[in-house]
Amino acid sequence: MSQDTDVREAAIKQFGTHGAWGWFKQFSAEQVARMEELGLGTVWLGGSPKHLQPVRDVLAATSSITVATGIVNIWNTDARVIGEEFLALDAEHPGRFYLGIGAGHPEATQEYATPYEAVSRYLDVLDEVGVPVHRRLLAALGPRMLRLSADRSLGAHPYLTPPPHTKIARETLGSSALLAPEHKVVVDTDPVAARAVGRPPVDQPYLHLRNYVSNLKRLGFTDADIADGGSDALIDALVAHGDAATVRAKVDEHLAAGADHVTIQVLGSSDPTVELAAILGK
Repeated sequence: MSQDTDVREAAIKQFGTHGAWGWFKQFSAEQVARMEELGLGTVWLGGSPKHLQPVRDVLAATSSITVATGIVNIWNTDARVIGEEFLALDAEHPGRFYLGIGAGHPEATQEYATPYEAVSRYLDVLDEVGVPVHRRLLAALGPRMLRLSADRSLGAHPYLTPPPHTKIARETLGSSALLAPEHKVVVDTDPVAARAVGRPPVDQPYLHLRNYVSNLKRLGFTDADIADGGSDALIDALVAHGDAATVRAKVDEHLAAGADHVTIQVLGSSDPTVELAAILGK
């Protein structure tokens, strides 16, 4: 059932307007503690883990910041096991963990088929286990999954999407679902150098994965944009670069387009808290 406005407003307060996105086990305990000090609302952990121990480590290293998965892959995790792990984490750290799930992409999963139905079945099990609807989010790019996000979860966590997708996503989700896109950044005023950092993690694997390529084409990008590691126009749309103020302005275009929260993935840094502090003006 769709979330009401009060639930969304409470979640916006919980998530804050900005978060940090990193791979599972990428951030050290010191770094996530620093993110909390900087006032970031949420730490997102990505990379399709088979269990939630890395989430427990981040929660234990902090006292108040929200932690969310971006995402748990339904094909390599058992819904009942993940649901029970969620309940255990919530008992240890009440209200701080949100479970992001998704179907990944067909090239990585031999069993991949009818992702909409598979995600729906996964949610059925989470319902049975007792994971609250308002404590889970769905990875969503296309209209069907976005609508499912609004109907059966708190909202959507789109990945590798520019602000124009956020506008479309908000229109599809309606007003009562949370919308929390990810955006990559490189804090570097040299556009050639910034693209050299940003292009490889966009190209591999995402410009070779059907669901991401299809989504980019829906947004108007062409085969020529996607070929050969991505055109400059495509990379610039997906990886904000420039000085910290320029990056902040680009990231905040998602908020202007209808996002409630945008999570920032810093590329090319050994300690992303340095760039995050500059972007947030801390």
